[in-house]
Amino acid sequence: MQSWVVEIRNVYTVGQLNSYIKNMFMQDYLLQALFVKGEVSNCKYHSSGHIYFTLKDSKGAVNCVMFAGNRTGLSFRLTDGQQVVAGGTVDVYERDGKYQLYAKQIILDGAGLLYEKYEQLKRELEELGMFALQYKQPIPKYIRSLGVVTADTGAAVRDIIQITRRRNPYVQIILYPAIVQGEAAAGSVVRGIRALERQGVDVMIVGRGGGSIEDLWAFNEREVAQAVFDCSVPIISAVGHETDTTIIDFVSDMRAPTPSAAAELAVTDIREILGSLEAYRVALEQGMNRRVQEARKQAEQYGMRLGYLSPLSRIRQQRQDGIKLEEKLRDRMRAVLLGKRQEMALYIERMRGLSPLEKLNSGFSYVEDSEGRNIRTVSQAEPGQTVRIRVRDGCIHAQVTGSEFLEKA
Repeated sequence: MQSWVVEIRNVYTVGQLNSYIKNMFMQDYLLQALFVKGEVSNCKYHSSGHIYFTLKDSKGAVNCVMFAGNRTGLSFRLTDGQQVVAGGTVDVYERDGKYQLYAKQIILDGAGLLYEKYEQLKRELEELGMFALQYKQPIPKYIRSLGVVTADTGAAVRDIIQITRRRNPYVQIILYPAIVQGEAAAGSVVRGIRALERQGVDVMIVGRGGGSIEDLWAFNEREVAQAVFDCSVPIISAVGHETDTTIIDFVSDMRAPTPSAAAELAVTDIREILGSLEAYRVALEQGMNRRVQEARKQAEQYGMRLGYLSPLSRIRQQRQDGIKLEEKLRDRMRAVLLGKRQEMALYIERMRGLSPLEKLNSGFSYVEDSEGRNIRTVSQAEPGQTVRIRVRDGCIHAQVTGSEFLEKA
């Protein structure tokens, strides 16, 4: 009877029990962040946006819920029958006393797990800055050697060799035959990158042909991404098909959708090079001809200027100027002489009118005494005085016998 009373004292309510169990769940670190794999059943999308479903396998089942706020962690539509991996927290719903998985992310099983690892590594490397543009090296436009890290058999290497030979047969291709699938693939690819870097190639293509995410997984490994990031040679990633994306696509200096496209990006078409050289040659020839023509015109101008400024030219010019001055002086002298002649003719005519000889020629005579003084009045002549009378054709010697004054009117 006493023992029954003790047991009655240790009785708990349902709510207390559920709260206690909930507290135990919350203290269990494993239950706060775990991934559970199973088949989806009883999947229901609630109008509130929450998703209710059950995960089951051959040995059991667990109720699950994904709240609307965590729907960003779901990249596909959840349906019954899918094999998935749900990550989240296991907790107790106190009202019903049932535990369930509160899913924060859901991925498809198999490839889904690899994809989760891919996303996690991608986030880590991005946070480290390995995807930053400032670390990208430019791909040289003209190369002499091309390094290729891929399998030595398969379509990828054949496509790269064929396209490189077609675009520029003078480019040397150095192939490192790497393992590109399986557990040894990552280490082999890393060794190939480092070997070709030591070889000193101008640019490197790292990749392989298409396949599943498992087939391409070597190019999602951290050690391969680190080798690509640390390489001093520019690297073009060329993994899979256009829709395939691997970690080294983000780390490499350039991503090509296919190995064939990588070869086209790495090797410039020699026809383009020859076309550019021809364009440069034409432009250079035209430029040289233009410069020659300009120099020739300038030389001709200098020649004309030197010819004009040469001593012989200056002497010739001065001689010509002298001739012109001489002709001008002669013309001036002729004009002056003509004027003087005309003026003298006037003076002559005037003098002629005043000349005694003209008077004499007109019938007048000129009387002068023995000393040659002109006798102009009667008072200058005395009887017996000898005088000379000049007439037109000579001189008459006479003696004054008398004189008389003319009566004034």
